[in-house]
Amino acid sequence: MATLLGSWRQGSRQGAAALAAAVELQVLDGHLPVGTQLPAERELAQALGVSRTLIGAALDRLRESGLVASRRGAGSWITPPGTSRGQETFFPRDGEDIDLVCAAPPAVPGITRAVDAARGALVEQLGHTGYGERGLLVLRERIAQRYTERGLPTSPAQIMITNGAHHAFGLTVRMLANPGDRVLVDQPTYPNALEAIRGAHALPVPVALDAEGWDFAGIEAALRQAAPRLAYLIVDFHNPTGLLMDDEGRERLAALLTKARTPVVIDETLVELDFGDEPAPKPFDAGEWSILVGSASKSHWGGLRLGWIRASEEVLSRLSSSRFGLDLGSPVFEQLVLAELLADPEPLRRRREDVRRQRDALAQAVRTHCPEWTFRLPGGGFWLWCKLPAPMSTGLAVAAASHGVQLAPGSRFAAHGGLERRLRLPFSQPPEVLDEAVRRISLAAAAVRGSARPVT
Repeated sequence: MATLLGSWRQGSRQGAAALAAAVELQVLDGHLPVGTQLPAERELAQALGVSRTLIGAALDRLRESGLVASRRGAGSWITPPGTSRGQETFFPRDGEDIDLVCAAPPAVPGITRAVDAARGALVEQLGHTGYGERGLLVLRERIAQRYTERGLPTSPAQIMITNGAHHAFGLTVRMLANPGDRVLVDQPTYPNALEAIRGAHALPVPVALDAEGWDFAGIEAALRQAAPRLAYLIVDFHNPTGLLMDDEGRERLAALLTKARTPVVIDETLVELDFGDEPAPKPFDAGEWSILVGSASKSHWGGLRLGWIRASEEVLSRLSSSRFGLDLGSPVFEQLVLAELLADPEPLRRRREDVRRQRDALAQAVRTHCPEWTFRLPGGGFWLWCKLPAPMSTGLAVAAASHGVQLAPGSRFAAHGGLERRLRLPFSQPPEVLDEAVRRISLAAAAVRGSARPVT
């Protein structure tokens, strides 16, 4: 808190007002998200070098404005701006389920600053129609620059802005796969990708991942025997296993797909959530056969609903033609906001720090409350892929709901069911919420297994 607040006026008569204004600024800028627990008055007074009287007066002002709520025994926390007295909520709210199905974080700090900057840039766009199937040039330039910096030379003409990575994959499936065609996928994989494949009346062909990574012999056999029309793979902090394909594996996979002349969609949604444990490899490149899709949902905020496709100009031309049957482009203002965010490395740096801290908290919670579970600590991404001591994933998801935790069973990540010894736990919640969630899950697990062992 002291670091965030920085310098603020501490005059004898305006100290409380200045401190309250400084806290409000940090809330509006996203550095203190709704639900953030505030330090005790004594701690905050010591950290800022002021009296507890001044701290109390500042908190009174914040309560009156509806920016802070307090409860005896629970302390004080940030509430949505404008919340009136009597409407205060505590995070996590009493009796509210903890959602470990949706693996999405809140907005990055600094997003309101990007919104303010985008308002100025919007003036130039108001004289245009607002439609554009490829997206704004400024955003395509910044995304292309990021690919080039990662080692894959890219021009803005090779970028199309979409309404998220899932939308990008849906467009690609619609263009390349006909009803009855086969689509090669990882096993396990992202559940919504399986739904998109089925929605196009195509058939997923799964190739299992093992604890060490991708089965290249299995992929080669599937390409030869099933002749899939398309492949959908996640090679960066894989969902849900967290695995990262190395450079040698990427070259081998690219060679297999090129030989089979099979187009592949590489989902890069998690590529920038690298915690630095492993060197980040170059983007996957199979030449004309590779279509890379990315998203701002995990790196910045899902509320922007923006993603992109990186492909050859010929492929993007075909996608543009097929896109008119679904939508007429992505919203202009959100594109301007994302362009501002991509110009500033600080929000993404903060995101990595926060998510890495949450990963470590979740790992510790699992070790404490569910010591018989095993997992591989990922070097990036948003989840632990836990191995359970028994085939109980679906039953555990049902039991956990009665303990106030929503879970996605392992079978949801499989093309044709199974994976009952696996459970994905996302670490997109604050550390204290993750610990409470795993404590509740341990109670549900004990009930499922009929264990009489006390769980603390």
